[in-house]
Parts: sequence; structure tokens; C-alpha cells
Amino acid sequence: MTTVTILGSGIMSTALAWPLSDNGHEVRLVGTHLDRDIIDTIKKTGVHPNLDLKVPEGVRAYQLEEAEEAFEDAEIAMSGVNSFGVHWAGEQFASLLKPGMMVIAVTKGMEADDDGNLRILPEVLAEEVPQELREQVSWSAITGPAIAGEVAVRHDTCVVFAGRDADVLEKLAATFRTDHYHIWTSMDFIGAEVCAAVKNCYAFGGGFMDGLLDKEGKSEAKYRRYNYGAALFGQATRELGQWMELLGGDPDTSNGLPGVGDMFVTTMGGRNVKAGRFAGAGVPFSEVQNERMKDVTLEGVAAIRVIGGALEKLTERGVVPAEEFPLMRHLYDVVEKDEPLNMPWETFFGGEPQKQKQERV
Repeated sequence: MTTVTILGSGIMSTALAWPLSDNGHEVRLVGTHLDRDIIDTIKKTGVHPNLDLKVPEGVRAYQLEEAEEAFEDAEIAMSGVNSFGVHWAGEQFASLLKPGMMVIAVTKGMEADDDGNLRILPEVLAEEVPQELREQVSWSAITGPAIAGEVAVRHDTCVVFAGRDADVLEKLAATFRTDHYHIWTSMDFIGAEVCAAVKNCYAFGGGFMDGLLDKEGKSEAKYRRYNYGAALFGQATRELGQWMELLGGDPDTSNGLPGVGDMFVTTMGGRNVKAGRFAGAGVPFSEVQNERMKDVTLEGVAAIRVIGGALEKLTERGVVPAEEFPLMRHLYDVVEKDEPLNMPWETFFGGEPQKQKQERV
């Protein structure tokens, strides 16, 4: 039996208690300072209020002030906080981790410095831990398409565990893998994490086609803009590959579960897609954020701001040509600059329609 301590009681990190418990492992769930009501409810009723499911027998819930007890003798530590709390989680790990622990994160996103240089969040998480301890633990991440509710009810779910230590990845996979929770491993840590971050950005665009129908007052199936959605997905897929080239990932990663697989799932629904639907309907994003979806956590939107802003700086520095990543640039314009949706079709797929037009002239 392995003891796994999870920092953060969000729905995805909690859902992973199911495969772990199915394998007979001990799971300790530690709430953040924002999770007190969730932890109290689990302690009193055994039910996670946001998943609306009773957690597996044997899962123990801890308030943050009980974290030291929860981390005692744990072999695996999981960071289950969202991207907004990654620095905070690293600060907690600095005093809670022990040498030899295996750390695995479910946090998705990226961070950029003042020059636009991008870093994956597991690196940000690790940097909050003193160097000596940081080098005595391993760092990995869970990527690929997964829906928390599906994991918790044991629907077949295929994911990728990514990191830099093959032996550690195999140990982690063996700990989590069940007949329903299927795990592949990848040493392309950068590529898998970059895909996990940028696919959330493109998922925002997944709401545009239905938003356009809302704007036109057409809801019948015969009016669905399937080609519109397919074109955005195709361009997003192309840009995933460009991100691999720019940041050092393996092209195969963007073509697999961490890339197009995860992007497919994410564009099917959720908060970011809902926000994109409002934008597609013509609602200025400032209104979406401040009124329509006030106080709703939108990690994909946050990632657009970080990655799109970094892209502008990288272009100014001559690192990235201005014609690359046209979809990401437009998403940034909609979100950060409050510009209306006006898809730059002529720039997609290498600008081929524009080239053909010029050749005809």
C-alpha cells in the first residue's frame, strides 16, 4: 500500500482518489485555505459537494493546519491546486515535502517573464522549494484528456504521466493505473505540459460557433456551424505543433493524448467554452468577465493572457515571426484588448488562401 497526499480538494484532484482507492492505497486529501467548506463537508458526510459523490472509503480529509500530519510518511505528494495557486502550493511544499517523495501535479498553465520567456508550471512549483530538497524529490505531471466526473464513476479515461525520470513515471503509473484509468508515460515533460496549457486557450474558441448562432437567433441543428468549428480546431492543431517547435517539445506529443486528444475534450464544454460562447455572440469580453461570468475561475482565459502576452513580446524580440500563431493572437485580442470577434481566416493554415489570391492576380 502506498500513501498519497493530495494538496487541494478540487474536483479533479479528488476524483483521482477513486483509482488510488481501487488499488488499495491510502489517500489523504488536504484542503487549501479556500477549501474549508469542502473539507468540512467531506469530514461530516463523506460527500464532495462539487462532485456530488461520496468519496471512497478510507479517504481522509484534512484542513490546511493539519497538513503536516497528512504529509507524514507519504510516498507521493500531489499538487491539485489551480494555476492561480501554483506559487502558494510551492511554498507549502517547501515545508511539507521529504526527501525521496514523488511529486505529481495536475495544475495546467504556463508562466512568462518580462521578456516573454515561457515556463511550465511544474518548474514554477519546484522553484518555490529550497534547492537541496528540490533535488531530492522527483517532479512529474498528469496530462491528457480527463473529466473529473468520468474518473470518479470509473468511465474509461486515458491520460499521460509526464516527467524526466522513467523509473519514477513507471512507479507512479503502477500506483494509479486501473482497468478504467489507463496511463501512458512520456519523457517529453515540456511538450506534454505546454500542450496542457495551450489547449485550454484554444478551448475558449470552442464556444465561438454556438455563440455566433446565438447572435443570429438560430438554434436549430440545421444551422450549426460545424465547418467553422472544424477550421478553428484544425488551426489550433497546427499551432500546437508550432508550440512544440518553439518551446522544445516532441511533435508526436501534440498529435497525441496531451495535445489534440485533450483539446478535443476541452472544447466540448466547460467554463472556458461558455465564456467563448458569449464572445461569439458579440458580448465584449470585459462584460463577460465582469458581469456574465463574474467570480468564475477561467484558467483558459488566464492562459490566453499569459501566453498571448508572451507571444507579443517574443515577436517584438524577433524570436517568433508575426505571421505565426494567428489564432492565439486573435484570442488574445478578444480577451485582453476587448476587441470583437473577427476571425483572421486568411492567415490560417500558412495563409494559403491569401497566397492563392495573390497568385491569381
